[in-house]
Order: sequence, then structure tokens, then C-alpha cells
Amino acid sequence: MADSTESSIVVAASPAKVMAVIADLARYPEWTDGMKSVEILTQYEDGKPADARFVVDAGAIKDTYSLEYDWADDDTSVSWTLTEGGMLKAMDGTYTLTDNGDGTTRVAYKLAVDVSIPMIGLIKRKAEKVIIDTALRGLKERVES
Repeated sequence: MADSTESSIVVAASPAKVMAVIADLARYPEWTDGMKSVEILTQYEDGKPADARFVVDAGAIKDTYSLEYDWADDDTSVSWTLTEGGMLKAMDGTYTLTDNGDGTTRVAYKLAVDVSIPMIGLIKRKAEKVIIDTALRGLKERVES
């Protein structure tokens, strides 16, 4: 599952404000299309999620899955990996934040997904691109509102 898809967006906020929205997994259903619920299973000492369970219903994609999170000490990135899924066999992702020095933050999102049903690579990459672009637009709107 080496192939991945990446995109980025500029958000009119500090990296700390952006990361605070990213870290608030329980509120994802408020701004992420298709996300029905998020349950934080375990947390790190600083309160950030370590493991979480997601229920998604996005048309053809309906699944319940769990992710394990790894947060950078300097709050510039977070990565996750799938620990349990139904339709999903793998999901590795990363948000990387770069302070542009002008009150804005570049948010890069990299995602690699593998599903249990056969899917042509090109279609899988297109699905990843839709997921990434939708998430970045939702994140930007949420942070800037």
C-alpha cells in the first residue's frame, strides 16, 4: 500500500488553532461530510486522542473503523493508522502544518487507503483525492468560522 494521495490548503489561522480543530476528533461529525460518530477510546496524558472509533456513511462507503494516532511533540503534524476496520483494510494518513509567517498555515494532508473489495488503483486514488479535498475544505471552513 505504498501509493498515497496528497493535497494541501492554506488556512487563515495559526498552526495551533488548526491543530486544535484537528485534535478535536469528537466534533468531526459537525464538519466532516459522511462522518456519523466518533468515539475516543484512549487518550494520551496531554488529552489528545490515542485511539478512536469512527462510523462513516458516505454513500457507497459505510464502515466502522478504529485509528491509532501519533502526535508530533511540536504540534506540527499528526499521523494515524488503521487498527480495525470492516470495509477498510488499511488507512494511513498525515496532517502536516507549516506556519507561513503571515497568520496563515499551510495544511498538507497525505492519505493511503486500502479496501477489502477489489478496486483499480486509479479509482482508489480518485477516492482518496475526494476524501482529502473534502476534509481540507471542511477543516478550512471550520477553523476560519
